[in-house]
Amino acid sequence: MSNLSYETKNDHIFLKMGNAVLQYLKENKGILIGLVVLCIFISIMNPDFLTTNNLMNVLRQTSTNMYLAIAMTMVIILGGIDLSVGSIIAVTGVATTMLIAVAGFPIWLAVVIGILVGMLFGAFNGYVSATTIIPPFIITLATMNIARGAAYVISDGKPVRVMDDSFNVIGSGYIGPVPMQVIYLIVFLIIAYLIMNKTRLGRHMYAVGGNSEAAKFSGINIKKVKLFAYTFSGFMAGVAGVVLSARMFSGQPTAGDMAELDAIAAVVLGGTSMTGGRGKIGGTVIGALIIGVLSNGLNLLGVSSFWQYVVKGVVILVAVYADVFRKK
Repeated sequence: MSNLSYETKNDHIFLKMGNAVLQYLKENKGILIGLVVLCIFISIMNPDFLTTNNLMNVLRQTSTNMYLAIAMTMVIILGGIDLSVGSIIAVTGVATTMLIAVAGFPIWLAVVIGILVGMLFGAFNGYVSATTIIPPFIITLATMNIARGAAYVISDGKPVRVMDDSFNVIGSGYIGPVPMQVIYLIVFLIIAYLIMNKTRLGRHMYAVGGNSEAAKFSGINIKKVKLFAYTFSGFMAGVAGVVLSARMFSGQPTAGDMAELDAIAAVVLGGTSMTGGRGKIGGTVIGALIIGVLSNGLNLLGVSSFWQYVVKGVVILVAVYADVFRKK
């Protein structure tokens, strides 16, 4: 009898998982088709695209953008924006490497402090956004310049090299065939999914983004919700900064340049509304993969990096237009 009950419970779990997968495919069929078509086109133009090494390289490169895009999804669902994440990558990477190479801090402590620096910038964005009427665009634009300037000031505009293998493995190590960055990404995706779908805080983000006045009158602490979302954005940018500096064996004040563009593009492509209240982490993952595949494919096809900025800008414009069209 107990075995029958156990099998019935397992069948119920598998059925529930199957339904969830089908629902996910149904909700994102448009961008999934776009991703498949893009992959087919690039593989026809350059067969090297589908090699195992290149696909792993795509995942490794895309993971940094996904760190930012996960948190950017929360911020945009709130009806906000965070333009400072690219600069936070730079300042956290430089701060971490300087603590190791110059100040002689233990690696674990330098990493923790570096990520805390990112969280402080994010908390500042959240606090100002929650307590003033200054638009998030202006707040994070200012923070973007402050963080980038701080990265240049503390490093004197020069890369800070770290040749300690125990630090560099954070960004360039593997667990079996899987890069460490991808392992971190899986963990953060699970955490973000649980926050947005299984907690009161996640429901409050959708409520605030959908109608902040109604959310306020229903008793939701809007300040707390905004503070969390922006602080989490700073945290993820801090993680990206540490991982990227470990991967490059140095903290560079130029790191993360225009990274916010890729993150916003991934979020919008994933179906998150720029006006807030609608969007899902699962869609953002596909959006980030499209951006990653697009960048990798353009590199394989020998397209100039200058033109890549143009292409990504067009992609954002088309995605926003599609969002407006869907609403109409």
